[in-house]
Amino acid sequence: MEPEKKKPSATAVVKEIKRRTKRIFTAEEKIKIVVEGLRGEESIAAICRKYDIHPNSYFTWSKEFMEAGKRRLNGDVIREATRDEVAELKAQNDELKRELANLYLETKSLKKSLNGYK
Repeated sequence: MEPEKKKPSATAVVKEIKRRTKRIFTAEEKIKIVVEGLRGEESIAAICRKYDIHPNSYFTWSKEFMEAGKRRLNGDVIREATRDEVAELKAQNDELKRELANLYLETKSLKKSLNGYK
């Protein structure tokens, strides 16, 4: 006979569902949460409970927020490329590769034709 399987408790089921459906916060949401914590009107623990996030996530976001601000104030304007910019650069890259291949083939053809005139 098969051993009897124990059903998980309702709490365990809810925790598993939450674990599998991890929320992804947008940059705007992260900024809002971090700024709320910086205001100091509520404790960090209360804010984390309010938004259902782990305190480690809050402190990671806070550190990233401060570092980005510090870099910006120091004049570092390096930023991530937008999706459109990446697509445009890829298209330019492909076009340049095609042009290079054409020039290579043309050069090879000219070399072959010159070898016949020696």
